[in-house]
Formats: sequence, structure tokens, C-alpha cells
Amino acid sequence: MAIAINKDTKLCMSLAGRPGNFGTRFHNYLYEALDLNFIYKAFTTTDIQAAVGGIRALGIRGCAVSMPFKEACIPFLDELDASAAAIESVNTIVNDDGRLRAYNTDYIAVSNLIEQHQVPRDAVFALRGSGGMAKAVACALRDAGFRNGFIIARNEKAGRALAQMCDYEWKADMSSVSADMLVNVTPIGMAGGPESDELAFSPEEIDGAHTVFDVVALPPETPLIRHARSKDKKVITGAEVIAIQALEQFVLYTGVRPDDELIQQAAEHARG
Repeated sequence: MAIAINKDTKLCMSLAGRPGNFGTRFHNYLYEALDLNFIYKAFTTTDIQAAVGGIRALGIRGCAVSMPFKEACIPFLDELDASAAAIESVNTIVNDDGRLRAYNTDYIAVSNLIEQHQVPRDAVFALRGSGGMAKAVACALRDAGFRNGFIIARNEKAGRALAQMCDYEWKADMSSVSADMLVNVTPIGMAGGPESDELAFSPEEIDGAHTVFDVVALPPETPLIRHARSKDKKVITGAEVIAIQALEQFVLYTGVRPDDELIQQAAEHARG
């Protein structure tokens, strides 16, 4: 039975540089299954200030925030939850009667997955990226007890800042780095992008690792994940990240936490 939209329907949305369908399908599936008077729509923008102003002015209940807006949106918000303030990166905005409070459920998702996959805390990791999502991942690794890591970023200023924040080491490239776990937090391998067919790490670097973690969610099997699977490496996928962080957003927007079976059905539908 389709959702019946009326004047009381609450709108939730997402803002991304390259919008996808996962969030739209995940949230709307749960709204219908739980008979909630909500609807979810994905958007992009070239004016983040105006977009955030629209969330406030139109009474939009919640907004998921993806690259490249995770840090750019902060000046236009009223309050940062500890999960966002600690890493100065936002992926969720909740509107309570015109007051915009920001969270970071990416951090929660990464922390959960590190535990689920039982990645050894003494592993040396190399994290490629230095943006808002990279902050969430690096801080989650730091707080989980990983002490030996490299931030690989061509942007020296951002890379050094992130490395310093988490007490890791910055490198411009992988030429002098050997890592047990490789973490891609860049758009390399993302569907629809200019580097959609490329590997975020070289075959040799993958061969030397025991775990490969790609936060890119679309496609669920990125070139990096496919190659790592072919080499029998432990993998953590962006599809896992996006499902957990989307669930936590759903709870923040609605106050409802679905049971595990329904969450699994929603995730499968969203990936479908």
C-alpha cells in the first residue's frame, strides 16, 4: 500500500553532490512498513546555505548530508551533537521546530563495523582521503584503539590536519607505506564518477593487506572490494556503512527503531 501524502506528511531528505537511491528506498520502505506519515527525497545543490535555510524555513524534519557538504553546512546550523562536534563533520540534520541540530551517524556505523569484523587493533592502516567522511572514519579508528595509521591525502593541509587530530602520520602517497588494513574514503570507484572503474589502492598494496575497507556505497561491490575478494582478503563495504548510518538517521527523524528483520528487509530493498 503506497504512502498517502497529505498536509501533515513530514518530509525528510538528503543532500549529496551525486545523489543516490539507497536512502530514498531505505527510508520510504520503512515509512510504509511502519505506517508512518513521512516521505523521503534525495536532492543536490549548488548553494548549501540556501539549502540549509530551506530545511529550516519549510519545516523539513531531517536531512542526510553527504560529500561534499559534510563540513560546508556547519556554519548554518544551530547546534552540533557531540558525535558531530568532536570531528567537525555532519551527516545528519534534525529540525526541531526550526532549530537545526547536527549529528554524525557515519562515526557510529564505522565503530560498529570495526567491532563486528573484529579487526585487530594492532593493525597498521592506511586511510586515503581527508574530507568529512575521512574524519568520521579516522576518529572512529582512533577511538576504537588503533594507534598506528597513515592518512594518505594529496591535499597536504587537510591531510596533516586530520593526521594531527587523530595522532596519525600524513603521507602524500603510498610510496613509503606498508599497511595491514587499507581504507578508501575518496570517490574513487564510485558509480557515475570519473574514477568509477579505478582501484583506490594498487594490486600490490592490496596483496600486502589483510583487510580492505571501502566506504563507497554505490556500487555495493566497488572495483576495490571486488579485487580484494578475489585475493581472499577480509572486506568491509560501504553498503554496510550506509545501512547502519541510515538506520540511525531513521531513528533520529522518527523516534522509532525497527526490529532487525525489518531493517534487513529495508536494506535489501534499498540495494535492489
